[in-house]
Amino acid sequence: MQGQPEHPRGPADPNPQRGEVTAPTDQQVADEICRELLAIHADSYGSPAGGAEAHVLDNTVVVLLHGLDLLPGEEFLIQEGQGQAVSNVHVQYQKAIEPTFRAAVERATGRRVLGFASQIQVEEPRFMTEIFRLQPRGVPGAQV
Repeated sequence: MQGQPEHPRGPADPNPQRGEVTAPTDQQVADEICRELLAIHADSYGSPAGGAEAHVLDNTVVVLLHGLDLLPGEEFLIQEGQGQAVSNVHVQYQKAIEPTFRAAVERATGRRVLGFASQIQVEEPRFMTEIFRLQPRGVPGAQV
């Protein structure tokens, strides 16, 4: 534009894309979901789960968090036959942290999460199941 000083050209992109840009694979999305949910779990529970596995199945994501450590008080309640009380508290906690989990899955998939369900098994082997229902591809508003 006339009257505007010319700006020097910025530095070249140190890692320019070569060829076609492709969407991540389902496995890459699943790996990212595992990393995110494990980090959230460690931050929110104070100790990380032993591991995670995620499965992306069309409009559904299923995540298993295993190797869960419980608090000493929770362990005591389970030994005293009150495992359901421990399970209830964990389910309520998962409802409270649901927006954080949803956001992580939406970031990884690039799609809206329509529904979320969580369940824990406090008996050995301990694990937590997280299920996310995604908005189908191609539906207006499906992309985050």
